[in-house]
Amino acid sequence: MTQTTNGSYGLGDFVLQSGIVLSNAFIGYQTYGALNSHRDNVIVFPTWYTGTNGQVAPYVAKGKALDPEKYFIVIPDMFTNGSSTSPSNAADPHRDLDFPLVTPFDNVIAQRRLLEEYFNVTGIELMAGFSMSGQQAYHWAALHSDLVKRACSICGTAKTSPHNWAMLHAYKSTMEASPNWLNSACSEWDPKILTIVSSIGATMAMSQDWYRQGQHLSGDIIDVASAIENLKSLFASWVPANLYAQTLTWMAADVSDNSTFNGDLAAALAAIKIPFLMMPCNTDLYFRVADNEAEIPYMSNATLTVIESSSGHMAGLPGFSSDDDAFVNEQLLKLLRIPSIN
Repeated sequence: MTQTTNGSYGLGDFVLQSGIVLSNAFIGYQTYGALNSHRDNVIVFPTWYTGTNGQVAPYVAKGKALDPEKYFIVIPDMFTNGSSTSPSNAADPHRDLDFPLVTPFDNVIAQRRLLEEYFNVTGIELMAGFSMSGQQAYHWAALHSDLVKRACSICGTAKTSPHNWAMLHAYKSTMEASPNWLNSACSEWDPKILTIVSSIGATMAMSQDWYRQGQHLSGDIIDVASAIENLKSLFASWVPANLYAQTLTWMAADVSDNSTFNGDLAAALAAIKIPFLMMPCNTDLYFRVADNEAEIPYMSNATLTVIESSSGHMAGLPGFSSDDDAFVNEQLLKLLRIPSIN
C-alpha cells in the first residue's frame, strides 16, 4: 500500500517579499511514497487556484510519472488556500481582508523551506504544476536550479498576461462589490456575488468547443445555467477572503519581479537552464499557447508541447478528462527521461 501522509510545517515568522511578516506562518502538504537513502527521489506538485493537495491524486499511481513506488511526491498547499496560512486562519493583524499580498515567489520560498528543513531533501527530480502552480514552476527553474533538475508548467506562464489579469480583475471587483465587503470577515458568500463569480469561472475555465460539443451536459446538468449552478459548489466551499487573496497572488505572478531579475522577464527566462516543458492547451482562455510561444525564444533548454483538447484550461486539471490526464502523464514521463544538467 502506498504510504500517504498529510500535515503542516511551521515556518515561524515568515518574511514576505514585501517585507511584511506573517506571524506563526505554516504550510500544509500531502506526500506519497518514501524518500530514498540520498533523499533526492523527489517530485513536487504544488496546488493551484481553488486547489487543495488531495486534488493531485488522479496523477499519482504506480507506473505513472508520479509513481509513489519510485518517487517521494510532495504536494504543498499554497498560502491562501485554507490549508496553509490564509486570511481565514492567519494571526492578527493579518486576518481576513487585512491579509497581505503573497506572491508566487513567497510560496516557492516556503515550499523550499518545507522540503529542506522538514524533509531534508537534497534534490528534486521534477517540479511540475498546473495553472498557478505552473507559474511557480518558472520560479523554481529560474531561481532554485541548484535543487531542481527538471520543471514543467501545465497551462501556465512565467507572468500573468494582460488578458489574464483583466479576467482576474473581474473576479476581484465582483467580490469587492459585495454589500458588506469591508464591514465583515468575508467568511460567507453573498448569494448574488457567488452566482457572478461562478458565471465568470464557467465562461473562462472551459472552452467554447467544450460547450458546443455538449460536454457540460450530464445527469442533472441539462443546460449552461445548471452547469453554472453546479460550479457554485466549488466556489461556495471557499472562504471568500481566501479566494480574494489567492486572486491577488495570481494577478501578481511574474518570475522576474524580484531582486535577482528586477523586472527583466527576458533575463529571468534566459536564466532557466534545466530541462523545462511548457504544456499549454490549444483552447485555454487563461494561458494561451501564444504566450508560451513568446517565452521559448529566451530559453535554451525548453520544449513546448500542446495539449490538443476542447477542455480549455481544465485540460491540465488532474481528473477532469481521462484523455488529457493520459497525455499529460506521457509528456511528464518523457521529461523524466531527459538527463539532468545538475
